Amino acid sequence: MFGFATAEQSDHVRTLVVEQEVIMRIPVRPRPVQPFAFEEKKGPKCLDASSIRGAALSGRETVDFLLFDRRRFRAELSEDCPALDFYNGFYLTPEDGKICVRRDGIHSRIGRSCRIERFRRLVPKFPR
Repeated sequence: MFGFATAEQSDHVRTLVVEQEVIMRIPVRPRPVQPFAFEEKKGPKCLDASSIRGAALSGRETVDFLLFDRRRFRAELSEDCPALDFYNGFYLTPEDGKICVRRDGIHSRIGRSCRIERFRRLVPKFPR
């Protein structure tokens, strides 16, 4: 079921259940050139893991989660954790179907783990 990913499959969030533990592989998209900026607003304590479509690196210690409903949330990682370690994708292990701040972390494909300190909701700021 989960063999080697082909080029067309690698851009999708993949979920694998191993002995009752859910592991999600989240692809990271390159940072696009955007015609607008984002304004950060207060974010939730948790995100529904099944709503995550992908991710994008957004800063030195931040990763943006892209949701199926087109919303975007910025995960701020612990200080000693550069997001660049996750450029090739990462894994999440949601315990209860949710990814929560100060409880869950992201795991790089090379074994590094970083705790999510907080989420910020991103709202597009269009030029006037």
